[in-house]
Amino acid sequence: MTVTKKMLADMLTKYINRETDLQHLVDWAEDMIREADFEPGSFELIRDILAHLGLADVRKFGLTWDDCYDYLHRLGFNIKVELVET
Repeated sequence: MTVTKKMLADMLTKYINRETDLQHLVDWAEDMIREADFEPGSFELIRDILAHLGLADVRKFGLTWDDCYDYLHRLGFNIKVELVET
C-alpha cells in the first residue's frame, strides 16, 4: 500500500468528523509507518505527520484542532468548517 497526501488528509478528516476515534487513527498511523510506502516526492512530509499521529495517544503529545488544521494545510488542503443542524 502507498500512503498518499490525499489518503492521509482523508483519515484526518474522518477523525475531525468523528467517523473514527483517536485510537484507530493512532493505530493506522503506526501501521502505515511500519508497512506502507509513501507517495513519491512527499516522503518526509507524510512520514513527519504519521510520526506525530502515531504519538497522539500519549498525553504529552496529544492531537489538537490546530494540529489537524496545520497537517491538512501542509498536505495542500484548506479547511472550511460548516455547521449543520441536527
